Order: sequence, then structure tokens, then C-alpha cells
Amino acid sequence: MTESFDVVKLGANIGARVDGVRLAGDLDAESVAAINSALLEHKVIFFRDQHDLDDAGQLAFASKLGTPTTAHPTLSEGESVLPIDSRYDKANSWHTDVTFVDRIPKASLLRAVSLPSYGGTTTWASTEASYDQLPSPLRLLTENLWAVHTNQYDYVREHYDRHEELTYTVREYRDEFVREYYETEHPVVRVHPATGRKALFVNAIYTTRFENMTPAESRPLLKFLYEHATQPEFTCRLRWRQGDLAVWDNRCTMHYAINDYDGQRRLMHRTTIKGERPMGPRN
Repeated sequence: MTESFDVVKLGANIGARVDGVRLAGDLDAESVAAINSALLEHKVIFFRDQHDLDDAGQLAFASKLGTPTTAHPTLSEGESVLPIDSRYDKANSWHTDVTFVDRIPKASLLRAVSLPSYGGTTTWASTEASYDQLPSPLRLLTENLWAVHTNQYDYVREHYDRHEELTYTVREYRDEFVREYYETEHPVVRVHPATGRKALFVNAIYTTRFENMTPAESRPLLKFLYEHATQPEFTCRLRWRQGDLAVWDNRCTMHYAINDYDGQRRLMHRTTIKGERPMGPRN
């Protein structure tokens, strides 16, 4: 039976709320197609108050949108639901998930499991809108650049390398995420495989430099692109409620979890959908 639901646009460039759908139920192919269409159009979509959705249900819904993959490349096979626990990491840097591998995840699903009493919102940015708003000479320049991505700047390692005081559990958690080194090259502008739209494809956590350039030579333009891509006009924000689920297109967005909850615990569960190798306008 086809679900009847409404898609409520939340911003000019990114974000929509999907009302009237129960994700733990049986969604038919027509409903799934409509949800996928909303995701392609709005880049990130929010499902409020999915209180009967558990890990198994989240994974089952992810399976309707694509092929779930291991939650993080360094984790054991079969671990498809990743706890994002603020005791160990806070994801409070602008990033696109797991860009240091050859095949970038298509999408991520994030469910609120335990929330602080205040704060802890998440912001997403459309890298399609930010590409569209570049001056034409910079669009031409970026379309001809490739960048190197590595996991040496993973936010778990970043906190570690600042020599913060870490408990054994946190240190063990960090070591799990960086025990294997990854490095790959991607076009700075990628073409979306489903829509054909162009998007900036760099992020401050994983992008280290441009191909055939040093980090020092790359830094000024990268800094400009990061700041340009995260202008408020290109963003939307979710104030989480228990049971909420967010789904975002990882191919044309960045996101940032705001750390403004004074050390309270914030626990989210993430599922990742398998994607493809990014293609640029020149390849």
C-alpha cells in the first residue's frame, strides 16, 4: 500500500521535512521512489518522531534506498550501524562522510537515539549551490583540479593529535578509526550520477592538498572553498527530537554537528549506503 505523505521544503537550496510516513512499516516501491526523488531534489530530508524505528528497522529502510555498507572502512565487515557517541567523537567539523576511499557513500542515515537536554543540532550545506554561486573563472579552475583525500585528518584523530587528555576507551576508539591509512584522489568538482548537477567536492577534514601541489600551495584556495561552501545561505539545520531520522545525499552535501551541549551525552546511530567512484566534468 502506498504511503501518503507530504514533502515540506525548508530552504531555498537544501532541506525538506517528510511528513506522514512511518519508516518502520512496509513501504512499497512507489513510496520509496518518491522518497528517493525528494532526497535528490532537497539533498537532506528529515523524518520526525520515528519512535518505533530501531537499528534493524533503520537498516531495512536503508536497504530500500540502496545497498548498506560497512559503517566505516576501518570497522569489521558486517557492522552496518555505527554509534556516533559524543563521549568519543562529536563530528563538529564541516565534512562529507568517508571521502578518503575510492567509492564514496551515496547517502547516510542518522537516527537520534539519546539527546542532550539542549543543543546538539546538525547543519547541512549544499555543495551544489556553493558551486553554482562561484564566479565563472573559479568554476572553470575548480573543474580542472583534483584533490588528495586521506583519513589522517579524521576528526577522531584530530582530537587525539591535539594532545587532549583521553581515557583508554576513547584512545581505543580513535585507534580503531585510523589503524589503516587511506589516501585517494578525487575531482574537486564532481558530477552527480543521478542528476548531472555539479558540486564542489572538498572538505576540511579529509582534503589535504590539490594534485601536483603542496599543502602550502593548496591552502589558500582550499580555505576559500571551505568558507564559500558553508555560507549560511547554502545551509539548513535540524533541531533533533528523540526518534528523528535524517537522510542526506553524501555526494553533494557537507554537514556539521554543533557541540553546544556542555558535555552531555549525545548518541546517534548512522547507516551508510554504498556509492560509486566520483566523476568530474573532465573525465
